[in-house]
Amino acid sequence: MTIDEMKKKKKEYGFSCDYIASESGVPVSTVRKIFSGVTPTPRQSTLEALRHFFEKKCTEDHDKKHTGNDMFSYLEKLAIEDGEDISYVCEDETPYWPTVGTGALKIEAYNNKTIADYLALPKGVRVELIDGVFYDMATPTSYHQRIGSLIEHTIDNYIDSNNGECVPFIAPVDVQLDCDDKTMVQPDVLVVCDREKITRQRIVGAPDFIVEVMSESNWYHDTQRKLWKYKNAGVREYWIVMPRNMKILVYHFEKSDIPREYSFADEVPVGIWNGKCKIDFEKIYKKIGFMME
Repeated sequence: MTIDEMKKKKKEYGFSCDYIASESGVPVSTVRKIFSGVTPTPRQSTLEALRHFFEKKCTEDHDKKHTGNDMFSYLEKLAIEDGEDISYVCEDETPYWPTVGTGALKIEAYNNKTIADYLALPKGVRVELIDGVFYDMATPTSYHQRIGSLIEHTIDNYIDSNNGECVPFIAPVDVQLDCDDKTMVQPDVLVVCDREKITRQRIVGAPDFIVEVMSESNWYHDTQRKLWKYKNAGVREYWIVMPRNMKILVYHFEKSDIPREYSFADEVPVGIWNGKCKIDFEKIYKKIGFMME
């Protein structure tokens, strides 16, 4: 695979330079120089690492598309129906932070990590640990943060008014998803109904309900990596809120792997309570729309 072919695949799949670097092991500065044309002839070892990444990822995504289980195929269909370019979910090549991570971490230090490594990180470093790998967390935008807080507030009021035992949380709160030492995530909004999973330090085990508000810088993380991680861990319901496209994808894993799509004009029912609790996204948009202009 040539550099030009890699550039086409990068655009087709929406891979950012940060993501390519984290998955291939090539420093992000080198990746940016290659794909911007600054370094037209990289070293052979660098070229091989990038070639291995693209061949592996594109083969995986092709296989998933043909089994109907991949979010790329769903987003592609969604974009075609709307007459839009799928690039609305693609990461911008302009970084959302000065370097990969926070400067406290180097790219080669991202792999083979445990919760002990996670807890030992310097204060202010924002990462999630998934299957022993650190993944950067972009700083949330103002509307990202506000959407999460409004959803959590509505859920909290519903639980209170019904004398419920479930407990809602809003990020940042650590979730030791698999009850092992390889994964620690921080969903934007979550609900835990089994209070034995709640400790002073963190949540241990799968929440019942999770919402992620998608950022342009980590769309793959929410729609692919964490989607299947949450499903396999036992999360009952998962929402992906897509502010740029004003859509919400709702997964009821107990019923189907295919999401139901809503818009910011809808009241979206919370499935774990059989739709008795609804999140009014039209009302949310009235409160946060000016932040998105």
